[in-house]
Amino acid sequence: MHDEANRNARTFKGLKLNAFQTAATESIDAGHSVLISAPTGAGKTLVAEYAIAHTLEEGQRAIYTAPIKALSNQKYRDFRDDPDVEVGLMTGDVTLNPDAPLLIMTTEIFRNTIFEAPERFHDVGFLIFDEIHYLDDLERGTVWEESLIFAPEDIRLVCLSATIQNLDSFGAWIRSVRKQEIDVIHDERRPVPLEHWLYHGATGAFRYSDWKAMQRKVQSRSSPRTQSRAPRGARGGRPGRGRSQQRGAGRREGTGISPHVASRMLLDDVVEAGTLPVLYFCFSRRECEIKAERNRERQLLKKTERTRLARLFEEICELFQLDVDRDPALLAIRERAMHGIGFHHAGMLPIHKEVVERLFTSGLLKMLFTTETFALGINMPARAVCFDSLKKFDGVSFDYMKRRDYLQMAGRAGRQGIDDSGLVYSVLDDDAMFEAPLKRILYGESEPIVSRFNLSYSTLINLYARTGRKLVEAYEKSFAWYQLQRKGSEKRREKLRRLAKATIHHKLDLLEEAGYLDPSEGLLPRARIARQINGYEIQIAELLFDGILDELDADELAGVFVALVYEARRGDSSFGRPSGKARHIAHRVETAVRRFTSLEVLHGFEDTLKLPDFGLWDATLAWCGGADFEDLEDVTSSSSGDIVRTFRMAIQMLRQLQHALTRDYALHQELETARIRMNRDVVDAKRQLELG
Repeated sequence: MHDEANRNARTFKGLKLNAFQTAATESIDAGHSVLISAPTGAGKTLVAEYAIAHTLEEGQRAIYTAPIKALSNQKYRDFRDDPDVEVGLMTGDVTLNPDAPLLIMTTEIFRNTIFEAPERFHDVGFLIFDEIHYLDDLERGTVWEESLIFAPEDIRLVCLSATIQNLDSFGAWIRSVRKQEIDVIHDERRPVPLEHWLYHGATGAFRYSDWKAMQRKVQSRSSPRTQSRAPRGARGGRPGRGRSQQRGAGRREGTGISPHVASRMLLDDVVEAGTLPVLYFCFSRRECEIKAERNRERQLLKKTERTRLARLFEEICELFQLDVDRDPALLAIRERAMHGIGFHHAGMLPIHKEVVERLFTSGLLKMLFTTETFALGINMPARAVCFDSLKKFDGVSFDYMKRRDYLQMAGRAGRQGIDDSGLVYSVLDDDAMFEAPLKRILYGESEPIVSRFNLSYSTLINLYARTGRKLVEAYEKSFAWYQLQRKGSEKRREKLRRLAKATIHHKLDLLEEAGYLDPSEGLLPRARIARQINGYEIQIAELLFDGILDELDADELAGVFVALVYEARRGDSSFGRPSGKARHIAHRVETAVRRFTSLEVLHGFEDTLKLPDFGLWDATLAWCGGADFEDLEDVTSSSSGDIVRTFRMAIQMLRQLQHALTRDYALHQELETARIRMNRDVVDAKRQLELG
């Protein structure tokens, strides 16, 4: 262990390491794994880079996993620009240089490879889990847990996390299921401190310490007879403090100023104070677009900046071979950007999101309205961050956000080496002014990670191939079981243990009855196909063995695989009426899948397999037939981003089933034809990465 003087002197890549970075790199040198919890922007990634350099110097490989494809792609680009590192990428969309010394993967792909081909990791020294707190994700968290449990035992870990409450317990669990010692390192200091402000239209910006006083102020102004302008107060050093906040806006009886008006007023104050650029978080795609439109008359760029932005926009379009004159959405992006305004959300085309991201990182986009995914791992800080609301949908209900989610987004405020502090504003409507749990969100402890361990059919099939019914012991390695062991009475622990094991046995009974598993023969043909497909594996196996796939041409295969993946958002619709053949195909496909879901219902399972949704059938056939992407607007109201994402997932499924079949099987060639017809232009993720 280094003494304090050596600690202060330790550097990497020409950067002086801070205390937690120094402790982490010393742990790596000592042969340990590390679990690091530190705020957004504190420098956790530098530890990952140190581990990568360390293992490459020893002649081993490193794997970097991330929770979403966008973050994986960004990490690939970052390392691709490093002349000292050869990097590859594996996501559901793209495989590039998969045998590279450093391989970037989505966590799902890593988990799947553990089961399919663990020998591929024989020479891996370090595995980096970025955003490890994603283990708490309701839908996908079990993937992280399974990856930690089943990763080859000789691989060391670097786990990077936002601040979490039960860090030591989480680290102790990892220590219990892994071979190497793991050092837990926690640091709450931010390189750029945050200033937390609240904002209501009747009060302007205020500190949490003034909340009670501001509540009284709002109450006093809740009558429709309130004066149209509030008295002027002394100007403070922050936007909106002590200023008139009415500005003649319309009033609603019994309330303060509407949130829309308050949002506008806050942004007026931010602009006037010069605290740009600003990231404005909205929790709906539509709201991002509405706010960008409402603010588009602002002119936030100087003449010289407009010239630079126009030049940069042309360079980006040239790089990605984009024709702005033939792309109305891209033209609108440019028009907004020339004012310093933009929006960013998952409903946009991936290439359009890429354009917006590059404009924002240039510093020329001054006001960006975005959803929360923009804050996940991608390093794009701003001077200020605004929350349109402190309520969001968490996958189950619409409620006040977690402290951890708030910090993830708020952490984008403050640019290291530029700003003394990052400014964070939360817009409060009248209800939030009196009901929001502000102390918990702004200053409370971050929520603990909760296990979401729930062995999927795919995982059960893969584990069954190794261990048979003994796989129920896998549950006793889970974080859920570890947490259970440390709380509650022994009677309760035993009851929950029996319940968990019964659920696993119940799923195995179902798979045996459905013809996937056999106690004496092991994996049956259906399971041998399903284990080679990651996601929708049961649906695809059912369709294959029903024989319906053999009857379809390439375009129809594409349409069916899109239907398996597609989940319509509220308000999505398709135009036109399906043909007789399309209705017949849809009926056959749904009947085949219902064979399995009916067994699920009979076995008492409430969460059954997703049934196919043929809402993009006409769009898929049009696309495979050579239509321009803009033409799809004539057959569906689904957003461009959702269509591309669904098409890419379907392509992934087509590829996986193709690889599971022998080349002499006629369906093999039809699957390849379907994949090629779909994977073109804006849908081709590999092309986008290779261009830029």
